[in-house]
Amino acid sequence: MSVYYQDYLGLDKILDSQHPLSAQAGMKPAHDETLFIIIHQAYELWFKQILFELDYIQGVFGKTHINDNAEDLNLVRHRLNRIIRILELLNQQVSILDTMTPLDFLAFRNLLTPASGFQSLQFRLIEARLGLSMDDRHQQGYYKRTNEGGFTPKDYQTLNHTEGVESLLIQVNRWLERMPFFNPQYWGIDPVASEWEHPFWKEYTALYQESLTERESKKINDFKWIFFREPSEGMTEEDKHALHTHLSPAAMRAALFIMLYRDFPYFQTGYQILDSLIEIDHWMAGWRHKHLSMVRRMIGMRVGTGNTSGAGYLEGALSRHFVYKDLAGLSTFLIERRKLPKLPVELIRHLSFYEA
Repeated sequence: MSVYYQDYLGLDKILDSQHPLSAQAGMKPAHDETLFIIIHQAYELWFKQILFELDYIQGVFGKTHINDNAEDLNLVRHRLNRIIRILELLNQQVSILDTMTPLDFLAFRNLLTPASGFQSLQFRLIEARLGLSMDDRHQQGYYKRTNEGGFTPKDYQTLNHTEGVESLLIQVNRWLERMPFFNPQYWGIDPVASEWEHPFWKEYTALYQESLTERESKKINDFKWIFFREPSEGMTEEDKHALHTHLSPAAMRAALFIMLYRDFPYFQTGYQILDSLIEIDHWMAGWRHKHLSMVRRMIGMRVGTGNTSGAGYLEGALSRHFVYKDLAGLSTFLIERRKLPKLPVELIRHLSFYEA
């Protein structure tokens, strides 16, 4: 049986899936409604691809043992990069929707109520699978409803199920915690010594403190709490809450170590994975910002079609919906490359192709 292009792609269904509400009998068709539909259908197709890439990525990070010498992590890096390129494209796609003027949109906007982009199940699944928890969402009440403007019971159940399983953030945390860089065997130290007493961290803490200017001097308190849960004198519960990280201290130490010594061949893939997660957050935030700007241009401060606060909700989501801000914040705790502590020979053998 020969394969025909149109049949393989299912174009009959795809090209016949745009049904403007303004084209119904007795109404004046709104020219830009077709553009509006196609843009959002294209978004949903790309969301499907992102979820497909996350299936593979989470499959690797969900393993009990991840072999750094196998192809898995390199393919994870490659597929994270593909997600970044897709998000970059979705950011650019907003500019096409911006060719529609506010008056063009008003020609069919009221017909959409109570439907809203807020009801995109796939986008909510992407957020949840990346690691955005309900506790960290802006206007949490918007998400847990099945009334008008909310999710269907089926979609609501799907979203609840996804939020109940391990996110990529949790898996990455576990992967980082398993890093063996500080094992006593490489450093010739007492196996029962605490991380705070580890020779690397004792030296690095001193070097970091020396690198701070007078105005930055209190950052050493942040460093001690974030990486070791060591409270400084006078630290309040409010201070601790402000410094809360979703990654554990052990995971944060491993991530910082990878960033500091990323020039070693052993760390290249790990560093690129961490950097990709930061960039995904960047592009997700960029998309939210463009969406916010577009909504402000189109409807000003009017209520959204899905009964949200419109631009007000989007502004809150933009400021709060960062998943990998802990990784992005590691740059706060870097020092100059030339001042990095020298690593033990035994560890260098483990990290590179070095031969004594």
